[in-house]
Amino acid sequence: MNTAPSDPSESLAAALGRVPSGLFVLTAKSGDRETGMLASWVQQCSFHPPQVSVALNNQRYALEWLGAGATFVVNVIPEGGKALVAHFGKGFEPGEAAFTGLDVRRDGPAPPVLLAAHAYLVCRVANRVAVGDHTLVIGEVTAGGVLHDAKPTIHTRKNGLRY
Repeated sequence: MNTAPSDPSESLAAALGRVPSGLFVLTAKSGDRETGMLASWVQQCSFHPPQVSVALNNQRYALEWLGAGATFVVNVIPEGGKALVAHFGKGFEPGEAAFTGLDVRRDGPAPPVLLAAHAYLVCRVANRVAVGDHTLVIGEVTAGGVLHDAKPTIHTRKNGLRY
């Protein structure tokens, strides 16, 4: 039984949405300001040195904080981590407190690590590449760890042309 949409653009959007990804919270810091945002386009992209790529919408103000050498943290949302998804899925305005009510660890100048995360990676921006309506930020992984014995959240979308 064929359940594919009859409109080719709907079919493309449906197929693109089936590309699985994880769900993550990217935390960033600029001076004494800090924020967190939900991210789904995160992927390891190098073994030596260990690096990850993160695609951020060009409209995200946190992107301004991620210049060469800046530090960010990729927090891996555990399976069943709906509270983290709900908290960070709404987004935050510049200056709005992003971590109220959450247990975090702050290590010196690095952005917060979410203690409810399954795992985390501390990264230093190594490169940035414009890719359409997003910017690909390449981060060299400088530290990380597994916080809880869990599985990461796996995510697919019904429509691969929007969040």
